[in-house]
Amino acid sequence: MLVKTKAIVISSLKFQEKSIIVKCFTLSDGLKSYFVRDAFSSRKSNQKIAYFQPFTILEIEAVHKNKGTLENFKEIKLAITFQTIHNTITKSTIVLFLSEMMHYSINEDEENEALFTYLQTALLWLDAHDDMANFHLIFLLEVTKYLGFYPDNTDIDLPFFEMTEGVFTPFNAISSLSENETQLFKKLLSLKFDSDMKTFHLIERQLLLKILIDYYSFHLEGFKKPKSLDVLKEVFS
Repeated sequence: MLVKTKAIVISSLKFQEKSIIVKCFTLSDGLKSYFVRDAFSSRKSNQKIAYFQPFTILEIEAVHKNKGTLENFKEIKLAITFQTIHNTITKSTIVLFLSEMMHYSINEDEENEALFTYLQTALLWLDAHDDMANFHLIFLLEVTKYLGFYPDNTDIDLPFFEMTEGVFTPFNAISSLSENETQLFKKLLSLKFDSDMKTFHLIERQLLLKILIDYYSFHLEGFKKPKSLDVLKEVFS
């Protein structure tokens, strides 16, 4: 089937000498993997390797066989040209880390327009703003809405957050955050991208990031800690 759709690059893996396998989250079909032969060849002017940087947003025409095998692009062009994301070290590091998080988090092979729209909106915000210290934290928390495990804040006044059920409780269970950690997590729940980025100190951000990665680990089978985590910590230290 020939499909025309937007696609967000999640990851790319070099295959042999000149080819790559590109994983994309598409607007039309959810997660798809594509084989790009001779991606590093200058002859492939319509499939530039720069198109496959993490979180690049593409407009693609592709053949989808939908048999669980690698698909193939016919045409590729940029849907959105970012101005700052891929040439600012802090932003490119954030994007590398978040795309790796999504690589281990998104497993949907069907349309999820709401998640696609959120990812695109968040990336456009990041591209347009320089004050972004909490961006990755807010992003990871908000994405859980679309992955099905956003914290239930019905009883948010209770003192402990229990990670496996994603609820606030009156009791400090083995899988609960401490009272201080819970207060920090509650503060994060109240933030949006336009909130004051000075809300947290460095140590608090590092703790919240650990909490979020642990929270993803509790709720996603096969989830792995991103290799780019250490790079992100270095950039924000």
